Amino acid sequence: MEKKCAALSGEIAKLTHPDAAGFAQIFDSMMDRAYSWPLWGAAYVINGGCSDDSFSDFRASLISRGRTAFDRALNDPDSLADEDLDEGTWFFEGYQYAVTDAVKAVTGATPPRAQSHPKAPSGEEWDEANVYDRYPRLRQKYA
Repeated sequence: MEKKCAALSGEIAKLTHPDAAGFAQIFDSMMDRAYSWPLWGAAYVINGGCSDDSFSDFRASLISRGRTAFDRALNDPDSLADEDLDEGTWFFEGYQYAVTDAVKAVTGATPPRAQSHPKAPSGEEWDEANVYDRYPRLRQKYA
């Protein structure tokens, strides 16, 4: 993930000011799209618990794996059981900071959010008593 962050920073550094700011907006939009109860439940099962900060790290790490992995996880969070990743890859704190820092280096300012973050995750909420039952494949792999 450190190498991925360095590569991302290098690519953002090549962008114009407007394109770097646009990249930050797209990244924020993807973070918001992934702000869902079903995906949070999957992260909870993978990690044996998942705070809101950890869920941010999880979503940023998911974005770092590309569109196909991102879309597949949003459509079927239990499909994350097919991925062979270690915990440091699932919940890497630095990826979202790599985006912010690289965009700031290009634009000279911390990128503003184009829209406000959703107040609550989308989708059906789960509780800790039944979350593992919702993700049988992840439960089998991580519980």
